[in-house]
Amino acid sequence: MKELPDEILTLEEVAAYLKAGRRTVYRLAANGQIPAFKLGGTWRFRRTELDEWIAARISTQGKSNLDEGES
Repeated sequence: MKELPDEILTLEEVAAYLKAGRRTVYRLAANGQIPAFKLGGTWRFRRTELDEWIAARISTQGKSNLDEGES
């Protein structure tokens, strides 16, 4: 399947993409901790927004790890 830039993913697809449990992804979406929107009562996710979210988390964690090592 060809990946589209604005591809919309389901909760199950995001769980597989992140290698996380469905409940974890649902909880993150419901708490607004992961970029998501509801369509017809079910969670949907834009792949580009997920990729940006992942990159931001990696960047933030890397900086906090560096800060801890500098003391």
